[in-house]
Amino acid sequence: MSLILWTMQLVIVPALSPLSIGIVRKIKAKFQNRIGASIFQPYRDLWKILHKDEVISEDASWIFKFAPYLIFSVTVILGASIPIFTAVFSENLLSDLLVMIYLIAFGTFFLALAGMDVGSAFGGFGSSREMTVAALTEGGLMFSLLALAFSGHSTNLFVIAGTVSSLPLLSLSPIFLAFGAFIIALLAETARFPFDNPATHLELTMIHEAMILEYSGKRLALIEWAAANKFLIFLALGANLFFPWGISLSTNLIDILFALAVFLIKILILCLFVAVLESSIAKFRFFRLPDLLFTSFILSMIAISLII
Repeated sequence: MSLILWTMQLVIVPALSPLSIGIVRKIKAKFQNRIGASIFQPYRDLWKILHKDEVISEDASWIFKFAPYLIFSVTVILGASIPIFTAVFSENLLSDLLVMIYLIAFGTFFLALAGMDVGSAFGGFGSSREMTVAALTEGGLMFSLLALAFSGHSTNLFVIAGTVSSLPLLSLSPIFLAFGAFIIALLAETARFPFDNPATHLELTMIHEAMILEYSGKRLALIEWAAANKFLIFLALGANLFFPWGISLSTNLIDILFALAVFLIKILILCLFVAVLESSIAKFRFFRLPDLLFTSFILSMIAISLII
């Protein structure tokens, strides 16, 4: 049974991540009085790009060619190492809070390297901006999750999910503060508003898109799929670490199915939240972003001080 549950953990994130992107796009289209594409359009886009020919620059090194496979693999591993529908995998070594953060940073590092590798101007400034935002985001992300670690008396994500779900309601106010900090980090790490516009190709505003302009074909599909995986991973962390109610604490089939249903509902709510937020605000100027990221860090520190 454990092998089946682990296989489900491994498959769920790459299988559902394009759907989460499609849902956000559909909701945003409704707010803009448009019909919008189907929520399944990201699957069609990935299928189409996977079957296109690749064009690789003569100046590209092994980093440019290898990075998409590495980045995609990291997101799949992360998806199997976080609590999605059950908290029984507490012995997973990759489920440590710091290991997870370092794996996220590892993928970001290679994406930035790939953006600079061919020497294009767009890739260079996109990578520079990405590393600036990533460096400023790490503090807020790490300390928002550290607040949960203090509450759960463990750095294991599965243990945290199981412990926080049993806390009394009156002791959750610091966790809600930490969730506010985590949301800011989520938007920064997944290239959403107000940090980046995921639908733009304007050279003065794009960050993520600037780094992948040189990619095409299968490698481009893997990077886009990895970005969708990362988005769903952060949604799952927000849903099951800060609001872990409904997560299964056993391997009972009925509990697992119920936990899956609750997980999908929580992800849908968070997708709605992200879509409403992106429809309500404009992209910030780049030099305003550190102020917002510093706010994330301050909220995390307040949450930790309240818990300690």
